[in-house]
Amino acid sequence: MTASTKPRAAKAANKDRKTTPRQTTARKQPAAKPAAAVDATGSNAALLARREAAVPRGVASAAPVFAARAENAELWDVEGKRYIDFAGGIAVLNTGHRHPKVVAAAKAQEDLYTHTSFQVVPYEPYVALAEKLNALAPGDFAKKTLLVTTGAEAVENAVKIARAHTGRPGVIAFNGSYHGRTLLTLGMTGKISPYKKDVGPFPSDIFRAPFPDVRQGVTVEDSLKALEMLFLTDAQPERVAAIILEPVLGEGGYHPVPTEMFQALRAICDKHGILLISDEIQAGFGRTGTWFAIEHSGVAPDLITCAKSMAGGYPIAGVIGRADVMDAMAPGGLGGTYGGNPVACAAALAAIEAIESEGLLARSTALGEMFKARFAEIGARTAPFRMWDIRGLGAMIAVEFVTDFETATPDAALTKSVIAKALDKGLILLACGMHGNALRIMVPLTASDAILDEAMAIFEAALAEAIAEEQALAAE
Repeated sequence: MTASTKPRAAKAANKDRKTTPRQTTARKQPAAKPAAAVDATGSNAALLARREAAVPRGVASAAPVFAARAENAELWDVEGKRYIDFAGGIAVLNTGHRHPKVVAAAKAQEDLYTHTSFQVVPYEPYVALAEKLNALAPGDFAKKTLLVTTGAEAVENAVKIARAHTGRPGVIAFNGSYHGRTLLTLGMTGKISPYKKDVGPFPSDIFRAPFPDVRQGVTVEDSLKALEMLFLTDAQPERVAAIILEPVLGEGGYHPVPTEMFQALRAICDKHGILLISDEIQAGFGRTGTWFAIEHSGVAPDLITCAKSMAGGYPIAGVIGRADVMDAMAPGGLGGTYGGNPVACAAALAAIEAIESEGLLARSTALGEMFKARFAEIGARTAPFRMWDIRGLGAMIAVEFVTDFETATPDAALTKSVIAKALDKGLILLACGMHGNALRIMVPLTASDAILDEAMAIFEAALAEAIAEEQALAAE
C-alpha cells in the first residue's frame, strides 16, 4: 500500500509512458468556455476583506480566491481565473462539480417539496437511499441506515448507537485519526493542531491506541500489543462499546490500514463483544476503488459512517449498520430536524447511480495506478530524494515531502510552497498529515485524461519552481 519513491523513481524513469492507464468516462469534459463574469460583489481582494470582517478566523480557507462557478473538475473564481480542482471540496466531489444527473435529481425533488422533517412526515427518498446503502455496505447480514446531515453527526450517532446496544461507555480510537470537530468527535480525533487546540476538556471514556505506521516505526504487531496493554491499564474491554478507525487516515496523512490490522481488530471485537466502526466519511463512495475502503480487507464492520461524496456536493451523512445494533435506540432517540433532507437524498441516489453507470470504481483504481507512476516519474526528474512516499488506495493518494531520504525529515515548508505555486498556476491542492508535509489527491473521478495531464504538468512546474527557490535561498 505504500512505496518509497527512491526505488520507484528508477523504475518509473525507464517506463514507457504509453503503458500508463488511459481512460475516459461517460461524462464529457466541456469545451473551453468564456471567462466567467466578475462577481457583482467585487474582486477576490474585496471579498477577502468582507470575509475577515464577517467570518471568525477559526474558519480557515485554503485558497484566497472566491468561487463563481464550477464544472466537473474545473472551477472559476469571481475574477474569471480558471482552476483545476484537485481538492474536490475535501473529497466531496467524486462525481465532480454539478454532475448533470445529481443536479437534475435535486431540481426534480425541489419541485415537489424541500423539507418536512422525516420525524414529522416521512418521505420515500429517505427510505430509498437507506435501502440502497444497506445493499452496498459489506456484510452478509440484515442492515439498517440512519441519515443525518454531517460527518461528525454520523460519528456521534454511531457512538451513541454502540453505547445503547452494548450498555458500555468506552470508545477506542487511533493516533492520527480525524472524526470531526464537535466535542465528542474531537475527543476521538488523534491530532491536536488545529482541531483540538485550546478547546478541552474532552469527554471521558475515550482511549487511543497507536496507528500502525511503518514511517513512524510502528508495526501492526506493535499497534496490537499496545491495544492489549490498553485493555490491561486503562480501557477494561468489558466496558468498551466500540473501536473506531478510518480505513485510510484522512487528515492524518492518507495512510491505509493494513489488511492484517483490520482482521485482527475484527477478531478482538468479536472476542470482547465490542463493535467495530469503519469511519468511511472521506474514503467512501469509490474513492479507493470500492464502495467502502474497508472492503479491501474483506472485513465487515458492525457500523459504517459515511458522508462527503455520497451526494455529489449536497449535505448528507449516514450510519449504516447491523439491523439489531441499529435498532438499539428507542423511538425518538435518533434523528434530527434536517437529517436525510429530501433534496440531498435525491442527489445521493443520483450520485450513486452515476458511480455505477459510469464505472467510477474501476476508474478510481486506474487513476491510482496512474498517479503513483506519474508522481514517481516527476519525483525522479524534478525533485530527487524529496518525495519520500507515494501511498494510498485507488485514487485516494498522498505524496509526502521530506528534506532528504537519509533523515526523512518532514518538509512542511516545501509542501506549502508547492501548494501556493500550484494555486498561482491554476491547480487547487490540499495538504494533510501529522506534520503537514503530504499532498492529498481528491480530484473528481470524472475528470478527463486531458485535464489530469494538464494538472500534472502544473504540479511539476510548481514543484520545480519551489525547489529552485529553495536552492536560491540556501545559496545566499
